[in-house]
Amino acid sequence: MAFFEMHYHSDALKSAVTVNVVLPESAKTMIGMKADGGSNYKTLYLLHGLSDDQTTWMRRTSIERYAAEYGVAVVMPNGGRSWYTDTADGAAYLTFVGEELPHACRGFFRGMSERREDTWIGGLSMGGYGAIKTALTYPDRFGGCVSLSGALDIADFCQRVKLCEWQGIFGFSLQSGEELRGSQHDVYNLSRKNHEAGTPFPRLYMWCGESDSLLKDNRAFHELMKELSVPHQYEESEGDHSWKWWDLHIQNALRYLSDK
Repeated sequence: MAFFEMHYHSDALKSAVTVNVVLPESAKTMIGMKADGGSNYKTLYLLHGLSDDQTTWMRRTSIERYAAEYGVAVVMPNGGRSWYTDTADGAAYLTFVGEELPHACRGFFRGMSERREDTWIGGLSMGGYGAIKTALTYPDRFGGCVSLSGALDIADFCQRVKLCEWQGIFGFSLQSGEELRGSQHDVYNLSRKNHEAGTPFPRLYMWCGESDSLLKDNRAFHELMKELSVPHQYEESEGDHSWKWWDLHIQNALRYLSDK
């Protein structure tokens, strides 16, 4: 795999942005790593959690090695603490991840497939929410989605966890998150609306640990997917909200999306 640290100007964010990228590479003398380059390779846009940045997946997992096994490119943008939302204070992170970044990457790296079924998005915690929200907002662009320990009930999370950013992100009073229910920020609402419209869902892989405080949210979203008859894979197992488990289950997610 080849590794790139990319800096470019984002019109969506109106500022410079940093993105880490690993790409499949054809190399005959690479030791201990599968080499499978070429063209039209699948791409996973991989989102970080609330306290992290674009470097964290590379530093705390072996995502480069796992992606090499399937010949998948991985794009890891810096999403700050944005909740991957077009924020009330003017930073369009949802547009950045869902529209601008795939277009930019396909321009910079010509081997990336443009097909929906070859374009995936995933993340953990805040990034799990962001991945599902982005995939449901742009259902014609993303054919696969991964959520590990996703903070999926954003209204409940906003009420339980008081952060100074909420008003700047969502534009509501810090006293309540109930205004988010039924909005474009509510992935339960987006799911129902897409289902009613007959919009295709991405292939969805979800995991949450049995000791994770977000388990209730993940079970509820799993039940909604069953109610809507959306094919997906949901797993619970031993684990909490930590990298030991995300490193393990991103491997299962890649295997599921790659049909292996």
